Amino acid sequence: MRCKAYVVITVFFMLFVSICESQTNFVDQASVLGIGVSCGDVPIGNGITFYDYNDDGWDDITLATQTGEPIRFFKNMNGVFIEETLNIPNNLSQMKQVNWVDYDNDGALDLFVTSNVSGNKLYRNDGNFNFSDATSESQLPLQNISTYGASWGDYNNDSYLDVFLSSRDIAEVIPNYLYRNNGDGTFTNVSEFAGILNTSNLSFCSAFFDFNNDGCQDIYVSTDRINNKNVLYKNNCDGTFTDVSESSNTDLYIDAMSVTIDDYNSDGWLDIYVTNTPSGNVLLRNNGDETFTNVAMTTGTTFNSIGWGAVFLDAENDMDLDLYVSGLLDGSNTNFLSAAFYENNGLGNFAIPSTGFFNDNRESYSNAIGDIDNDGFPEIAVSNADNENIFIWKNEAPISNNWLKVKLEGTLSNKRGVGSLIEVSINGIKQYRYTLCGEGYLSQNSGIEIFGLGNNATIDYIKVNWLSGLVDIIDNVSANQLITIVEGSNLLSEVEYSTEIISLVPNPVSDLLKITSLTPIETLEIYNSIGQKVIEMNQENIEFVDMSKFESGIYFFKLMTNQQTKTMRILKY
Repeated sequence: MRCKAYVVITVFFMLFVSICESQTNFVDQASVLGIGVSCGDVPIGNGITFYDYNDDGWDDITLATQTGEPIRFFKNMNGVFIEETLNIPNNLSQMKQVNWVDYDNDGALDLFVTSNVSGNKLYRNDGNFNFSDATSESQLPLQNISTYGASWGDYNNDSYLDVFLSSRDIAEVIPNYLYRNNGDGTFTNVSEFAGILNTSNLSFCSAFFDFNNDGCQDIYVSTDRINNKNVLYKNNCDGTFTDVSESSNTDLYIDAMSVTIDDYNSDGWLDIYVTNTPSGNVLLRNNGDETFTNVAMTTGTTFNSIGWGAVFLDAENDMDLDLYVSGLLDGSNTNFLSAAFYENNGLGNFAIPSTGFFNDNRESYSNAIGDIDNDGFPEIAVSNADNENIFIWKNEAPISNNWLKVKLEGTLSNKRGVGSLIEVSINGIKQYRYTLCGEGYLSQNSGIEIFGLGNNATIDYIKVNWLSGLVDIIDNVSANQLITIVEGSNLLSEVEYSTEIISLVPNPVSDLLKITSLTPIETLEIYNSIGQKVIEMNQENIEFVDMSKFESGIYFFKLMTNQQTKTMRILKY
C-alpha cells in the first residue's frame, strides 16, 4: 500500500510541476513594442527604470546611457513605446542610475541621475513637465563622488524623501553619504551625525526598508570585494543609525552587487537578496528577531554564476513571489547561467522551469518590473551591455489568475507613499509588498504594486501601514482592478486600533492622546522632527498624553514595554 501511495503522490507531484512550468512564459518583445534599442557599452552596466514618469497610468521606460548619449525616454502609449525627448538639460556623461522621485512633495516627478565619472544631477519638474537643473540650489554635491546607486527613503519620518548615495570609488577614498531632505528644496549631509561609516567600501547600491517593523526605515548597503562587508544600519528612530551587520548576520564578505528587498515567504518580515560571483548569491531570510539566515542553498536560489540585477515578482499571479536574476555571462559557457528565472513552489522553495526566456543570453546588469499593457501581469525590462538591445520580457502566461494593483498617495507621509507596507489578505492567507524608490541594481520598479490572487475574486482586506504611523484598511475589495489609496481616507477605527499591540489615537491629535497596549507602557520618550528629545515619562503604566501645549508639527513616540520597543509618528495640529 505504501508503495502504491508513493507512486500516486509522485505522479501527482510531477503533473503539478509540469502544469506550473507550462504556465510561465516570457518572450522578448523589445523590437515589437518599439524599444529595440541599446544603452551602449558601459562598464558593469547602467540603470533602467520601469516607472510611469508622466502619471498617465502606463508604465514608461527610462534608460541611463553611455558617455556622449542623452538619457532616453520611452513613453508607453497603450502598450507600445514611443521614444520622446523631454526638455531636460543635456546630460551626456556616463550615467549609472536614473530615479523618478518627488523630492519636494509637489506631486510632480523630478529626476535624479547618478554618475561615477562626473557629478550627479537633480532635475526639478515645475509641474508642467518643464525641468531645470536644481543640483546646485539643492546643496547636493556637485563634484564627482563616484556614485553608482541612489536610494530614497524617509529615515526621519518628516514626510520628505532623503537620499543615500552609494560610492564605488576605485581609489577607496570616498565613502557613502546620507543626505537629509530639509523640506525646503535643499539637502544636508548628515552622514557623520547619523552614524554612516566614513570609510570607502566600494558600494554599488542600497535600499531603505524597515527590517524590524518598528516604523523607522533602516538601510542595507551592498559592497564590492570580499574584504568589504555589507552593512545593515538600524534606525534608532532619533536621527541616528547603529551598524548591526554582525549581530544580524548580514555582514556578507562577498562581491555583492544587488540589494533586492521583498517578503518572499509572506511572513510579514522583509527579506534581502544579494547577487554575487560564482561563489553563490545570498538570500537573507528575516527571522523576525533582528537576525537573518542565508537560505539561498536550501531554497535553490544560489545562481552560481556572476549575478547582477535581481527582482521578485509574482509571474503567474498565483499568490507567491518568483525571482528573476540577470547575469554577466552570455551563455557561451554552459557551466554558468547567463540569467535565471526561479519559480516559487508556494512553499518558499524555487526551481527553474523549462519554458520561457528563450535566448536570455546577453551580458545583462540591471532589471526592473512593470506592467506594459495594464493586464495585471508583470513584465521585466533588462539593460544589456556590449551595445546589445535591451530585453523587454513580455509576460505571456496562458493562465487566467486574478490580480490587484495598488497605488499609494501620501498626505502625512511622502507624496508617493515610499516606505509603506501593504498587506493583502484572502481567507487568512496574507501577502506583503513594501514600496521603495531606487532598488535592485541601479533600477527602479513600477510605482504600482501588483498582487496575484489566484482564482480568488475578492480580497478580504487591504491594509496600508504608512510611515506616518497611520493605518488605512479597506474591506471586501474586488479583483482585477487598480485601486488608489489616499493616506488617511480609510483609517482604522479606535476599536480596530485596540487590536494592535500598541496604538495611539487619535492621530492627528489636538489635545488628549490615548495609548492602548496589550502590555503596559513603562517608558515613553517623545522626540521632535529633528531628533531632539522633548519629554520622557517613566511610570507603571502610561495611558494618556496631554498634547495641548505642544507646538503643531510631527512628533515621534518611542514606547517601551517589557516585551518590545516601538516608535510611532504623531501629527499635532
